[in-house]
Amino acid sequence: MGVKIFLCSAPWYKRGFYGVRAGSRWPHFEAEGNRYMPFPFQLAYAAALLEKLGLEILLVDGIAEGISEDEFLARIDDFDPDLILLEVSLSSFGTDLGIARRIRELMGQSVQLAFCGPHAQMFKPEFLNAHTEVDLVLIGEYEQTLANTAQVMAAGRDPAQVPGLILRNRLGKALSTGPPELIKNIDSLPWPARHFLPMNNYFDNPGSLPEPSLQIWASHGCPFSCTYCIWPQVMNGNRYRPRNIRDVLDEMEQVCDEYGFRSVYFDDDTFNIGKERMLAFCSEKKRRSLDIPWAIMARADLMDQEILRAMAETGLKAIKYGIESADERLLKHVKKDLNLKKAKKNIEITKSLGIKVHLTFMLGIPGETKQTIKKTVDLAKELDPDSLQFSILTPLPGTQIYEELLEKGHLIEKDWGKYDGYNSSVIRTDELTCSDLERALRYAWRSWFIHKSIHKLTWKEIRQLVRSIPRYICHPVRGLSQAKRLFIN
Repeated sequence: MGVKIFLCSAPWYKRGFYGVRAGSRWPHFEAEGNRYMPFPFQLAYAAALLEKLGLEILLVDGIAEGISEDEFLARIDDFDPDLILLEVSLSSFGTDLGIARRIRELMGQSVQLAFCGPHAQMFKPEFLNAHTEVDLVLIGEYEQTLANTAQVMAAGRDPAQVPGLILRNRLGKALSTGPPELIKNIDSLPWPARHFLPMNNYFDNPGSLPEPSLQIWASHGCPFSCTYCIWPQVMNGNRYRPRNIRDVLDEMEQVCDEYGFRSVYFDDDTFNIGKERMLAFCSEKKRRSLDIPWAIMARADLMDQEILRAMAETGLKAIKYGIESADERLLKHVKKDLNLKKAKKNIEITKSLGIKVHLTFMLGIPGETKQTIKKTVDLAKELDPDSLQFSILTPLPGTQIYEELLEKGHLIEKDWGKYDGYNSSVIRTDELTCSDLERALRYAWRSWFIHKSIHKLTWKEIRQLVRSIPRYICHPVRGLSQAKRLFIN
């Protein structure tokens, strides 16, 4: 029999904000007027696999399209699928469950409703007992699991034989079919099914790359073991699986030509793994005379001058580096193990080559104090990146840091909607309360704004900087002395 499958990221809004879910390692709300919109890689790869199998599908990104829940439900009703796959997240979970209930009211029992995404607490059979509106949960990396499930459904067989599912058996008992199959041969995946999606609405543009800009993955997985990072621990494991360089550059070239993209951002967990691979990538890009500017997510202590020079010569315009803290003791605690001395040196080399730098910093790592936060803010100003991000550590279920903080009694919030690290703190440390951490975040942003302002930015640059700061931060200059008194003293 034929199986029609509807894959989706549902609308997620609140007054003045839109949600960021599919494609993000950090689901959260962005203020209206901002442009950040990650590409939903796993949904798009899953859709491409299903198309390759000859199945009838529809992929809808309700957030990127900016549609209402009513319009979203109308799309489902018009398509009349047999299986609906809804990518969910921890911080959007209340909204996700509400939409699932509306789908069930609309479609009745004629459709199978499946959840997927980085919410580890639904990867247990008990979840289905508590949520009867959901039929299936796809565990972790779900592209191949969905393809296998669709094939089994099309053949009229029992999906209990498919690994990577939480489901009910024919007697109604919820059970797990075990861990999912990781896609070992990553080059067997077709390119993401972009033709369903509003491609010009996706925006992740470090260094002000020429627009429109395309987002690509050149690998799956990450070999590092940061205890706070959700994707390797919950979604795709620590098995690093790089794609064939030629296939990556084929995708870069052909998709840019087809859609008119003028630049590419590689949003891999860690793009710059393996010096030989990095140099080979640059050599092949140069050989093709592929004059497309690009940017990457990278680890600062894996770089060196030779790699960075080769990248700059082939059009690299910007790099996102995760620094997180100025205290190596804290970095070791969360298994980041970043060599700060080497990272600082490589950041200076990056800047000297004309490559723009975006840095991320995270407050609230266990052991954090007022002094270590001031040290981190001072490091941010010393490194003087073109842009940066301050956030508060947000321990998501399924991560080692979540279990650690839960055991210590440092996890103080049970409302999943507050787990975004951008607007509020859900944790404390031995020395700092959640209110201390929220004040520290305001202090960090204000300090950064003043640091950049005294460097005599143009009004245009100041306006761009203000737009990069979360809207909940009050006026960046007014109240800085008060923030220092509340937090530093």
